[in-house]
Amino acid sequence: MKLVKISAVTAMVCLLGVSANAADTKPKRQLKNNMMVKTNVLPSSVDSFSKAFSEGVFYGRLRTNMFKWDYKDVDKDNKAFGVGGSMTYKTAPFKGFSATAGLYYTNNPVPGLRDDNVDVGNVKAGKDTFSRKSVRDNGDWSLSTLAEAYLQYDYSKSNVKIGRQIFESFLTKSNDTKMIPNTFEGYTVAFKEIAKTRIRGAYFYGQKLRDHATFHDVITFKDAAGDSWANNDDSAIHKGLTHANFAAAGKDTDHALILADVRNKSIKNLQIDVTYAAVPDVVSSLTAEVNYKIGLPGGFSLAPGVRYMTQMDDGGGKIGGASLKGKLAGLSGNQLGYKDAKSLDSSLAMARLVLKKGPLKFKVAYSAVADEADIVAPWRGFPTGGYTRAMAQYNWYSNTKTTAAEVHYDFGKAKLIPGFSAMVRYAMQDFDEAKQAAGVQADSNIIHMDFRKNFTSGLYAKIRVGLVSADSRVGSTDKDSYNEYRFELNYLF
Repeated sequence: MKLVKISAVTAMVCLLGVSANAADTKPKRQLKNNMMVKTNVLPSSVDSFSKAFSEGVFYGRLRTNMFKWDYKDVDKDNKAFGVGGSMTYKTAPFKGFSATAGLYYTNNPVPGLRDDNVDVGNVKAGKDTFSRKSVRDNGDWSLSTLAEAYLQYDYSKSNVKIGRQIFESFLTKSNDTKMIPNTFEGYTVAFKEIAKTRIRGAYFYGQKLRDHATFHDVITFKDAAGDSWANNDDSAIHKGLTHANFAAAGKDTDHALILADVRNKSIKNLQIDVTYAAVPDVVSSLTAEVNYKIGLPGGFSLAPGVRYMTQMDDGGGKIGGASLKGKLAGLSGNQLGYKDAKSLDSSLAMARLVLKKGPLKFKVAYSAVADEADIVAPWRGFPTGGYTRAMAQYNWYSNTKTTAAEVHYDFGKAKLIPGFSAMVRYAMQDFDEAKQAAGVQADSNIIHMDFRKNFTSGLYAKIRVGLVSADSRVGSTDKDSYNEYRFELNYLF
């Protein structure tokens, strides 16, 4: 890495280390370490319909995100600089009913801090600060969308939501680390009447990715015209499940995502999670996770955790093939390193140990994908998230094994630097070289660093650095080594 880049990172880290006094009272909303929003103040229930609007609450957010990717051997360096924000309004509940609407906006207004229009397809993480399709079609680097718009009914400890909404679960997340969250359109219910138990269900007929203005199908890649950016073009999309392939097989090109999950904490220090997800007639999965916290001497705690996911082919393998890159569509038998080219049956297992004491958190984890199909999960909830996934990495290809270690230290909690925390993660990814012809990347080692600072109440800054050292692909060049730099500012009001 060049000296100037090291100096730039050092300077930004020093900036984030500057002390600031936070307000004593909690703001309406605050950011978690992953930059997702936690709401502290909600509207109180009212006794008339008119007061539902007059006593509602507005939530604002201004934000910027800057990205720089520097590839080692390939000419795909790219950059982006998004500025924008959001305004969300929640009505006060009236007889259990309320409504929420969230309008989001982003723009890349500075030509020197973004790629040229013709190179927009090369932009990686920064693509979520604009719409590639809008830039290509209209030269428009701005994007506005009504990403949230739902009705809610609360009864006792349970609720029902109808419309456009965020739904945080094992496979579906807002992943709100850029400018606009990933949201879904449909129906959800959360049932919390059983002690220490949460039961939820969801039926989604639309998804809006972070760089899209409109909602689209939950799994179909490309539209009827073959446009790669007009439907679900998530980085983890199964590129064999195209509009054309569904139509050629006589299948529906409109799909729904069905989710159900249960969380139980009845036993002290034990959390059990079970999640079922399905796109009917395409693919489904069942996942179980267990985490147990053990108290240790000296104020330490140790939490072992395991997660196991089994994926079941419900017809999608025959249509799109076993590989997420789509190169096995229409094939059968042993192809390009995959034992059964037309089956999506697969599984994923992982384990971790989390050691904590006060401001310190240390984690080691391991994950392994069965030597069967790739795991299908284009809904921004990463299957290896919280275990072995590193920033911008996709390690749920068939026969991939990953070992990771992570250290997080909260300098504010340690009373050293108010509002400042840092995280360093190291991951070793062992991909299957036999599958590189199908699009799987080369083995790599990743160092991922986060530096986060809360300057004052509502003002946050974060630096992220990813250093990826990869092998050359078989018979080719090093396509997978790069350095990535991100810087973001958030102000909540």
